[in-house]
Amino acid sequence: MLYYARGSADDSLTAEDLREGLYEALGKLGNRSKVLAIPPDFTRFHSRAGEITRYAHAYYNDKLTDILPAIGTHFPMSDEEIGVMFGDIPRSLFRPHDWRNGFVTLGHVPAEYVREESEGAVDFAWPAEIGELVVNGDFDLILSIGQVVPHEVIGMANYNKNLFVGTGGAEGIGKSHFLGAAYGMERIMGRADNPVRRVMNYASEQFAKNLPVLYVQTVVGSGEDGNLVTRGLFIGDDIECFNRAAELSLNVNFTMLDHEIAKAVVYLDPTEFKSTWLGNKSIYRTRMALADGGELIVLAPGVREFGEDPGIDALIRKYGYCGTERVLELVKEQDDLAASLGAAAHLIHGSSEGRFTVTYCPGKLSKDEIEGAGFRYADLESMTKRYDPKKLRANWNMVDNEEVFFVPNPAIGLWAHENRFKD
Repeated sequence: MLYYARGSADDSLTAEDLREGLYEALGKLGNRSKVLAIPPDFTRFHSRAGEITRYAHAYYNDKLTDILPAIGTHFPMSDEEIGVMFGDIPRSLFRPHDWRNGFVTLGHVPAEYVREESEGAVDFAWPAEIGELVVNGDFDLILSIGQVVPHEVIGMANYNKNLFVGTGGAEGIGKSHFLGAAYGMERIMGRADNPVRRVMNYASEQFAKNLPVLYVQTVVGSGEDGNLVTRGLFIGDDIECFNRAAELSLNVNFTMLDHEIAKAVVYLDPTEFKSTWLGNKSIYRTRMALADGGELIVLAPGVREFGEDPGIDALIRKYGYCGTERVLELVKEQDDLAASLGAAAHLIHGSSEGRFTVTYCPGKLSKDEIEGAGFRYADLESMTKRYDPKKLRANWNMVDNEEVFFVPNPAIGLWAHENRFKD
């Protein structure tokens, strides 16, 4: 059921609009005695989820007993990040998610279903894993809060991904990512209906219908002045709110270019992007717009490592972004990579497949480290002087008589040329 819906490509929701929309939806639910909020972590700071969580806390007061940031395999949130994103909500309400041990397996999506939906790309059952607190916390309302935006693993982010990946376990996260990578990320990005989403929808319908989940979905895009604007808010307890948000997001966050990009420059905000695990959104979101033989330059002042987990970081350093064909071979040959399908998927996602070059300009990784992972390296200071993110405007620019496409934040968009986005 859809409890609240507002949004269009030219709408602009204020803080008060978000609060009123949330309260209208919550008022339709009646009284609740024990509430869990599941917002994203700091890597989705721009989702407005921190603000919405504050409104939920003000609405329920002491009935909102727990907040479980959906970190997936990301770094746990620091106290500073919690303060910036969630303001004065008591720190005592925040719970850490242990994606290696702190989850429950609700059931398994059959291998034959996964195989059929992936068109034979993979052949395994998918475990529907979800945070132990979510299942066993005896909540009569679970608020799953987040932003719908194009995504490399599941086409359009959020909805039940927030539960099954954000609070999931290592096997479920890894296999969902590998399913999408093996099927083909360029066949998935920007599409709400795809094999990964269908597998999670199967799990929702078959294993999680008893969970009292209310989805609070935002759509955020760039305004004409380059600042972020909230274009939509959709709240409901089934897939309708997600579909409505995804339709708007495709209108707001997706850009079809009239010609391919020969050179792209992407800036990674150092407060948000500290690893290539996240920073490679620069590759994912622009790859369908880059020309054959083109160059992607990534200005990454905050990037200090590859993975956000020591084990995954080690695998990225060991094997590098070596392309789909080689990664699939390595999964068959190497036990460590076969046991970490999420890392294998990431290596596929982060490869240009030799079609264009990726030049990383990191603030805290060496030339040897970057080149060892399969990227080109360039000095951050000199490249920032040449391609100054403070002077470039989003989209097309001329720099020394060279046409450059600039992306100030890859996390909020998807860019493509019609040759690579047919439907």
